[in-house]
Amino acid sequence: MSEASLNQTVEGQAGADPDALGARVLQAVGADGVSARTAFGELTLDVDAGRIADVALKLRDTADLRFVCLIDICGADYPEREKRFDVVYHLLSPTLNARIRLKVQTDGQTPVPSLVEVFPAANWYERETWDMYGVIFSGHPDLRRLLTDYGFEGHPLRKDFPLTGFVEVRYDDAQKRVVYEPVALRQEFRRFDFLSPWEGVDYVLPGDEKASEQKGSGKAP
Repeated sequence: MSEASLNQTVEGQAGADPDALGARVLQAVGADGVSARTAFGELTLDVDAGRIADVALKLRDTADLRFVCLIDICGADYPEREKRFDVVYHLLSPTLNARIRLKVQTDGQTPVPSLVEVFPAANWYERETWDMYGVIFSGHPDLRRLLTDYGFEGHPLRKDFPLTGFVEVRYDDAQKRVVYEPVALRQEFRRFDFLSPWEGVDYVLPGDEKASEQKGSGKAP
């Protein structure tokens, strides 16, 4: 493609209608297991898990699309659904100056094919998604935790993961190392009152007794 024709393509596609782009994308990747819609001003493809690698490859290699840049992979958790997890991919086409979003639904047991062979940058993104949500990626060369510590239990961005976690860490001076212990919420060190500070409180604050004594003796503070 000459520089003039490339510039013409970019000018024609920058800010292109997502619906028109969606028709071109569906023609390139095929409509089997793929549906297109516009969300947040960008084209979104809902893709069956079994087709995600094939769709990503065609988006990358089709000459008039060239979605060659994997921006990121992230997850979302919807516990009320049977397939509770969304795996969301964002791709960029410098040729078209356009972005596209791919979404795959899965549960906690069904693997999603890895995109490492298509986009090597997917390696750490998929590890992060596994670490935070527990989504399994089949064919990944090194699927292990990335952000949490060794021996961490659970997946902290799941909606049913407790906000306090399961363990807490502290430095043990006797052992000269950081130790892990079950979370202990020591209620005896907490004192709650739900009175509005604008309406005043019904207990004596430290130092208030001196003001009362001075008022009773008639001495100026």
